[in-house]
Amino acid sequence: MPIISVVTPVYEGGHHFLGEAYDSLRTQSLPDGWEWQWVVQEDGETGVPGAALPKDPRISYGTGRRGGAAMARTMALARVTGTLVRPLDADDLLSPDALRHGIDTLSAHPEIGWTVASAVDLLPDGTLRGSTIDPPAGPLEPGIIAAGYRAGQFPVMGTTVTTYTDLLHAVGGWPAVPASEDAALLVLLEAVSPGWFLSEPGEIYRKHPGQVTAQAAHWENAERTALASVLLTRLDALRRTGWRWTHPELIEASS
Repeated sequence: MPIISVVTPVYEGGHHFLGEAYDSLRTQSLPDGWEWQWVVQEDGETGVPGAALPKDPRISYGTGRRGGAAMARTMALARVTGTLVRPLDADDLLSPDALRHGIDTLSAHPEIGWTVASAVDLLPDGTLRGSTIDPPAGPLEPGIIAAGYRAGQFPVMGTTVTTYTDLLHAVGGWPAVPASEDAALLVLLEAVSPGWFLSEPGEIYRKHPGQVTAQAAHWENAERTALASVLLTRLDALRRTGWRWTHPELIEASS
């Protein structure tokens, strides 16, 4: 049975929406024969977030030394059993058909390595607000992710990505950066594989005062400048290798 692994980093104090995240996962519509796995990784070793999770054999919970969301996401890969990976932040929700759309698109287009999707904001008053800056649906223009990152106008939500576990391992998992590791991953994925934009919403992004992106530290200029320098240098080095990721089925077909 093919599996898609949903990876969620969480910390004590940031776990209060896990029940809603789980509800959005258990009600997902999936293609026939597919199943999901939820890999929840605590950034810390308290066990408190784990106690808030329901009893479900499809959930894998782990703990580890604190190091931030990027490290928690990457350490979660040790327990991933699926051929595909999809992130989900602990305070966000999956749209009803999010997993199916990613799976179907990757299955229909083996030439691509990842998809991203539109996102809907969930405002504090409970209303939903859609995006107005989405790129056209379909194959993403080569270089659009890196160009948006360089310009400070990122064109998609990095947390809506669905990608092959093999490709995620090949680029080293989520980069070890203090912020925006989801966007950083997309920059690296784009460097070695084409992507696809799904116009159907893939995420309900909760806006609330406690979220990381609402904190002043997230936008600290010196840190973000250093982050961009490190990431873009890595991007350029990766491109210079000339290596491209190819789906194993395409490799077999050409041999």
